[in-house]
Amino acid sequence: MKKIKYFYNTNTLRYEKFITPLRVKLLRTLGLIAAVLVAGFAFTQISNYYFPTTGEKKLEQENKQIQYDYAFLQEELNQLKIQMKEIEDRDNEIYRTIFEANPIPDSARQKLIDKKKEATLVAKLSNEELNESIINQISVLRARFQSQKKSFNTIETLIKNKEALLAATPAIQPVSNRELSRIASGFGTRIDPVYKTTKFHAGLDFAAPQGTPIYATANGVVSFAGNAGNGYGNYVIINHGFNYETLYGHMVRVKAQTGQRVTRGEVIGWVGSTGKSTGPHLHYEVHKSGQKLDPIYFFYNDLTPEQFDRMLKIASAGNQTFD
Repeated sequence: MKKIKYFYNTNTLRYEKFITPLRVKLLRTLGLIAAVLVAGFAFTQISNYYFPTTGEKKLEQENKQIQYDYAFLQEELNQLKIQMKEIEDRDNEIYRTIFEANPIPDSARQKLIDKKKEATLVAKLSNEELNESIINQISVLRARFQSQKKSFNTIETLIKNKEALLAATPAIQPVSNRELSRIASGFGTRIDPVYKTTKFHAGLDFAAPQGTPIYATANGVVSFAGNAGNGYGNYVIINHGFNYETLYGHMVRVKAQTGQRVTRGEVIGWVGSTGKSTGPHLHYEVHKSGQKLDPIYFFYNDLTPEQFDRMLKIASAGNQTFD
């Protein structure tokens, strides 16, 4: 049975029934509904926070695993970057220095690097951002590796060219001269043995008995072998490549033939006194790009520093030539 409420009306001086207005009833009902909704929402949020659903738990675990994997991959990438930097530094500071090649600028190696700095922590990155970050870094490393591979290919070519250059450089004496006793006349202004006037002597004269073997001083191809009537008598010219040529004059007999490929130390003929000559000897010249150079500076494979100093003094003496 509904309880009836009364109140004392001071105007009528009687007890009257308490009747709640409809407006008040509506406000109370709306307030109750709002309170229920707010309480329900708060309960749902608290429940979801402290008691996640199975799907949410699974997603959270996957997210944590992704972040862990990213951290692991990031560490691996950092180690690769360190190793890549060491290789690049070695390339610039050692290999290219040895072969006198210009270092590769970092811009060429890292032209695909994104200049945008990462300011967001790993924990705040979405899965898509994590994937994109890893892909970008791998792309950068791939570009650097490709650039480094190209650099090493260039260095390999430099090595081969350097080996070929060394093999093509006249680096030994053309006759056996261990005691350094066979230098008869050096490079420069000397006295002509026939006309007794001073003239420029474009090579070295090695005095040796007729028939002494003459050796090619570097690898190359014989461009001339014979007698051209120009005062050299029987002589040989070898083209070594890299703009180097050597000439061997006054041979008693020539062994090498035009077009023949010879190697350093190979016998190409024998000492004689043919042509404009006053006695058995070898006239030896070194040419670089058509210019005649002092051969004494090319005997580094044959001489110790002390022997070179001694030979330099012998060759610089202002004596008479043999041709």
